Amino acid sequence: MSKKPTNNNVHNHDTVGGCAKRLYLASRAVMDMLLRPYGLGSTQWYVLYQLANVGPTMQRDLVKMFNIERATLSGVVTTLLRKGLIAQTPDVDDQRQRILRITRAGEKLWQALPNPVEMILDVAFKGADPAEMEIARKVLQAATKRLNEHDWEGESQ
Repeated sequence: MSKKPTNNNVHNHDTVGGCAKRLYLASRAVMDMLLRPYGLGSTQWYVLYQLANVGPTMQRDLVKMFNIERATLSGVVTTLLRKGLIAQTPDVDDQRQRILRITRAGEKLWQALPNPVEMILDVAFKGADPAEMEIARKVLQAATKRLNEHDWEGESQ
């Protein structure tokens, strides 16, 4: 006879990881809502942020920076190119590589955009103790590093 599940058998998702995921999902939803009137998605905003604040950037570097698939970034770049917000030129040293830069139209839009990251952080962490925030940042940063550097393939053998 199988036992009927009870509340005691329900997994507790109030872990640090569960809370971090819910924060990410809530932040992403707010960011999408704030950018929708401008016809932008969050990854498009991050590309514009990079180009507006850092300057011309190799497309391949954005793949690493944003930890996304090349095909995903390619779609984002194609959309931004079509909208005239960025320009793409071949690298002088390696013609296969592409350098992205923001256009005048992109700069104009960038000046009109809200900064959804700042807005989200202002609301989400209002009143948070700076020392606790620094501890949380370090803990999450270290956990992410350990996960990224762990030999998962060796684990399954």
